[in-house]
Amino acid sequence: MTNKFQKYYLSLTPEQKMLLTLRDELYGGQWERMISDLNDRVKGRPFIFKLVNRIKDDLNRIEKLQEYEKKHNINLADFIPQETKE
Repeated sequence: MTNKFQKYYLSLTPEQKMLLTLRDELYGGQWERMISDLNDRVKGRPFIFKLVNRIKDDLNRIEKLQEYEKKHNINLADFIPQETKE
């Protein structure tokens, strides 16, 4: 049975799903580290990983995902299918 959080995860865009995966794989599951890294890129500071050129769009996506997780006290990465994680 699919619960409301699984339905929400399934409704995410490919870009949003990618950000969840990158957050968990590259930033230890921490939005703050990812946001800091992206903001450093915008400011021309050294950054950790080369990801994408659409930083501002990614920061907006992260904000929405982060708000949803906080509101429902969940980790959306828990809804990433196992075969995607491998």
